[in-house]
Amino acid sequence: MKSLTEYMTFKTKSRRAFVNITSDVEKLVLKSGVKEGLCLVNAMHITASVFINDNENGLHYDFEKWLEELAPHEPIDHYHHNNTGEDNADAHLKRQVMGREVVVAITDGQLDFGPWETIFYGEFDGRRNKRVLVKIIGE
Repeated sequence: MKSLTEYMTFKTKSRRAFVNITSDVEKLVLKSGVKEGLCLVNAMHITASVFINDNENGLHYDFEKWLEELAPHEPIDHYHHNNTGEDNADAHLKRQVMGREVVVAITDGQLDFGPWETIFYGEFDGRRNKRVLVKIIGE
């Protein structure tokens, strides 16, 4: 059994962003030498997400609009969490909807995606360093 554990760090310039991390994860799969196995990609912060979807700008716009309708950032006094001095309650809710992690099969040394599938890091309370764990296991 082979395994590889790596951490990626993100610091987005904006409060919210979607970052395509597929090629970074693919490089780690190659580095691991795993031919058949699993790849876990996990956002290690409670206001960030990792998810799989289509890499299409219109869809990213729709995600942003939909998430803001579900959990608007303002008014910040609308959320009890923000009574702690934070202003990021909406980011916690957005992360809950978009998910914490993805697991992708590795087949013949490559991520085994369906059509149009792409891995994204979703940031909902950015402008500071946050980590993503990539754990690869297999033969």
